Amino acid sequence: MKQEIIKPGRYRHYKGNEYEVIGVGSHSETLEAMVIYRPLYGEGGLWVRPAAMWSEIIEKDGVTQKRFEYIGEASLKKDEL
Repeated sequence: MKQEIIKPGRYRHYKGNEYEVIGVGSHSETLEAMVIYRPLYGEGGLWVRPAAMWSEIIEKDGVTQKRFEYIGEASLKKDEL
């Protein structure tokens, strides 16, 4: 199965919270693609998650949906970070 392209910008998790994807990098040992992101709520910080997991289609309460849905370009400017 072909890996979905994960572009920088805002995403909504299926549970409702929003995140900003900074980019996609590679794990230094395994070369696995990893998404670098920050939550747009709470204390923030930078996080990583395997790209395959980021792009997963999940089933919740009988509904099939993307784990993260792209909702647009990031709205934060560099001086706001």
